[in-house]
Amino acid sequence: MKHVATKPKKHAEYKEVVYSSAHWASLEELRKKATQIMTALEGFRLNSLAHGSIARGDVNKNSDVDVFIAQPQSSFLVETALERSGVPVNSRLLIQATPNYAMKAYIEVDVGVSVSFPLMCMRRVEREFYKFGGEVNLNQLKTGARVAGVDKRLMLIEPTTKGHTESNIVECEEITAKRVGVSVETVLDRVHALLKRDEIGRTGVFIKRELAPNETFELALKKLADENPAVRRRMK
Repeated sequence: MKHVATKPKKHAEYKEVVYSSAHWASLEELRKKATQIMTALEGFRLNSLAHGSIARGDVNKNSDVDVFIAQPQSSFLVETALERSGVPVNSRLLIQATPNYAMKAYIEVDVGVSVSFPLMCMRRVEREFYKFGGEVNLNQLKTGARVAGVDKRLMLIEPTTKGHTESNIVECEEITAKRVGVSVETVLDRVHALLKRDEIGRTGVFIKRELAPNETFELALKKLADENPAVRRRMK
């Protein structure tokens, strides 16, 4: 049976949210974790950003701490930066969302806390994905800055002094692109992906592989490329 794309479940078109003291405390705690990791990376001249709800401010009990390095890096350098600062490396994963997306390295340092970076150059839409959802650098974290971004409900979250406002971005893609500072193409891409997920449920990833203790990301990627033509094509 052919599926027809529909709008996501109905949400209020516009809403103001005021944070409780508990919410502010939770946001501060999550940001402290991100700051620790990003400071460790900064010590090795690895510029990183935190993205998602901790960048926007609309955290909840399920919020993760996602630290991202936007440029391909030596995995040895990243892991050394973390280990020398006492940040544990609990597991390491190679993840490729789709055959067209860049392969990324994911280092899980705690439950819901990870560091990731691409192992090949990302296309513009891939890079802007992070800004679409909201991203902050280390200086912004330290000063308490929050930024606008779009959540998984396709709601534009815009920080206020008391909390945030939220509004549906469907059919407002051009305005949204200007508000968050990305291309309209990126907004349309994310709307399409999230509408599809809303229609058929959560989709899996193309490749997800945990590394052995003595295996490097670069070696694991080479093995995958030797075995998988799609990976080889994306590396070109």
